[in-house]
Amino acid sequence: MAGELLVFTTVPDEETAEKISQHLVEKRLAACVTRTAACKSVYWWQGKITKDNEYILFIKTQAKRYPELEKALVTIHPYEVPEVIAVPLIQGFGKYLNWLSEETDPDR
Repeated sequence: MAGELLVFTTVPDEETAEKISQHLVEKRLAACVTRTAACKSVYWWQGKITKDNEYILFIKTQAKRYPELEKALVTIHPYEVPEVIAVPLIQGFGKYLNWLSEETDPDR
């Protein structure tokens, strides 16, 4: 795999958002994690429509780090089935993308 990814996940509260963000950046699985203010999610869960306040995490990483990032997210995440969605970055500011790659280098 080559290139960069933007990975999305949702979490139930600010404490979880901070814990996951800190862990991913410390392990260099993410160059940066940005979180939203609280938002409302509406979804099917266990046969009924559920509404929850959540926070969205925008995780910037290299595609080659995705397997480790997903494993870490699923391990630390409090949800039984966490949302983990990755989309490729097809364009971006060159200096930013270089920084992203440097900061997620496991040998750094």
